[in-house]
Amino acid sequence: MTTNRTQKIVLSVSGLTATGIGFTLVTIPAAFYSTYGIELGGDPSLMSEIRAPGGALLAMGLFMLSGLIRPRFAGVSLSIGAGVFLSYGLSRCLSFALDGWPDSGLVLAAGFEILVGGFCLFALRPRRPAGEPGILPTIPQNRMPL
Repeated sequence: MTTNRTQKIVLSVSGLTATGIGFTLVTIPAAFYSTYGIELGGDPSLMSEIRAPGGALLAMGLFMLSGLIRPRFAGVSLSIGAGVFLSYGLSRCLSFALDGWPDSGLVLAAGFEILVGGFCLFALRPRRPAGEPGILPTIPQNRMPL
């Protein structure tokens, strides 16, 4: 699979976002969550539960970025991006319905996650090779319709 410009942009945004957030959760989770008004404290069990998905997010971000380096991985990379970002965003929406509205930053995060996941799905759509007819029939150029 060759990657087009749209796919490269989507892989860059999704991969850098996931990698950056994952790295931050692994290295400085308390500082990250404090931006949303959440105080983690020093409970080792809680910190383990925060850092573990941060490591997974970091790894998934690296997989997304691998589609930029190896174009044959682009489809898998975009699928991972769609899965990661849509699962985060839709899970937050479920939480809004079940638990109420959180800090506005988390609402914005949900919107961003759904948007990026949607772009990953959009970038996965099959492309038509140049010159291949689309959905609408084409009229041969040497004939005029009646």
